[in-house]
Amino acid sequence: MSEDVTALLKRAYHDELETVMNYMTNSIVLDGVRAEEIKESLKADIQEELGHAEQIGNRLKQLDEKPPGSGTFEARQPNLQPPEDSTNVSSVIDGVLEAEEDAIETYRSLITAAEEANDPVTEDLAVTLLGDEEAHRTEFRGFKKEYDRD
Repeated sequence: MSEDVTALLKRAYHDELETVMNYMTNSIVLDGVRAEEIKESLKADIQEELGHAEQIGNRLKQLDEKPPGSGTFEARQPNLQPPEDSTNVSSVIDGVLEAEEDAIETYRSLITAAEEANDPVTEDLAVTLLGDEEAHRTEFRGFKKEYDRD
């Protein structure tokens, strides 16, 4: 087992859980008619991101590692914090896009590390999760186009 693979899995695990927290918070605090579709999308994504964390945690367990607890958690999503103005949906969209880009980068790194470590199971998991994150990014790019147009 590669230390790179393990470190990336642990980072991804924490990132997914932080995303769940921020998506939930933003799905609660956003206000306004235009916020409803974004809130619903965030709520739907919460379950998917939570599922990602669970899959990553299970993979760590299979590798004789433990998923990390909150004691080692470091927040890495400053741009996904709830906006001061609860109608500033655009800032949340930008924060989501940044979080998705970060997740995509992490999963691409994990694919490379797993391939180098001859760990096809982790590589397959990372490819699947990468596809999910790219789909989220595409959805929120569409939202951004609508908001930038107005």
